[in-house]
Amino acid sequence: MRDFEHDPSLAELLDPKAISQLSTLLSSLADSELQLESSAGSGPATPVELNLDTIGWITGDNPEPRRRAAASLVEVVLHYVYKYRLAANLHRSTTEASFQALERQNEALRQSETRYRELAESLQDRVDSQVEVIRQAQQELYESARLRAVGYLAAGVAHEINNPIGFIKSNLKVANEYVDELEEALPEQHTCQDTLADFRALLEESLAGSTRIASIVADLKAFSSIDQGEYVSCNINQLLTTAMHLVQTSHPDAPEMTTTLSDLPDIPGHAARLSQALFNVLDNAAKAVEDGGTIAVQTRHTNADTIRIEVTDTGCGIDAQSLDHIFDPFFTTRQVGSGTGLGLTVARETITAHQGSIDITSDPGQGTRVVIELPAKRK
Repeated sequence: MRDFEHDPSLAELLDPKAISQLSTLLSSLADSELQLESSAGSGPATPVELNLDTIGWITGDNPEPRRRAAASLVEVVLHYVYKYRLAANLHRSTTEASFQALERQNEALRQSETRYRELAESLQDRVDSQVEVIRQAQQELYESARLRAVGYLAAGVAHEINNPIGFIKSNLKVANEYVDELEEALPEQHTCQDTLADFRALLEESLAGSTRIASIVADLKAFSSIDQGEYVSCNINQLLTTAMHLVQTSHPDAPEMTTTLSDLPDIPGHAARLSQALFNVLDNAAKAVEDGGTIAVQTRHTNADTIRIEVTDTGCGIDAQSLDHIFDPFFTTRQVGSGTGLGLTVARETITAHQGSIDITSDPGQGTRVVIELPAKRK
């Protein structure tokens, strides 16, 4: 993904599949053929603008108001895609800079360790101890900054989306009432009765869609725990459910998930970090079953007074050599650019900080099982 130092084109913001899907949705909403194109062509066309520049056209033999409304909707979508790309680029640059800084620090530490070893072997244990303290502090600072960024982003999304969604839902309800009044005013056999019925169905679908958007925003807000302090009483089943909703909405083909959630006691913990760890595990499982498969999520309260979470997928699995490095920072089996390789590292550090454990078993072609155990009471 490139850095947008100049205005992007339509092809840079959306791939051909996304453009095709968006055109299909616009046609469904307009009840007539509409296409999102990079060029105007020879027929009727309405420009789509981003940052005051025309980057695409809405084409089709439709009235200009319909094409303009479709163009406005596409502009809103492209605006948020553009903002997301910029945020992703910023995150990538920050991650790369942090990685380079860590490499330089690790190199300096290795040289320091060599000098200490030459001076006295007895000092080696003390040097290793200090190195570990520094590493943990760096990891905690990185995670703290990342969680704050997620919280600010979620707050911004909630603020930007909730208000217009509220207006939309209110207007749709009023429109439904107008349809009721029109239906009562018309004779039973009037030719417009069928049109009113179709219009009512469109209003109900739109109202259901706006309610779904509001639900997604609420899940995002709960996931980032904007309104919660550092350590609170956490309901693991609730955090899991929210993380599963986010995973399903973040993947084009929502993976099939089955759940067996037992009654669990609330545990003390950092809700945002636990949510992030659970999301990372579920997101890895979802990526493993992209070519087909299911994900099973199970929780139970063990006799040892621990909370046991099992996430099992029937995906591609992990080979033994990669499994040995699965928790290493920046290690990934995905293609370059598909991930930072920090997901399971962050998950392990978070679970360890909560005095728990995480274990992964896998066979290539057979799937993967992740077992997380957390103490019901913090020691």
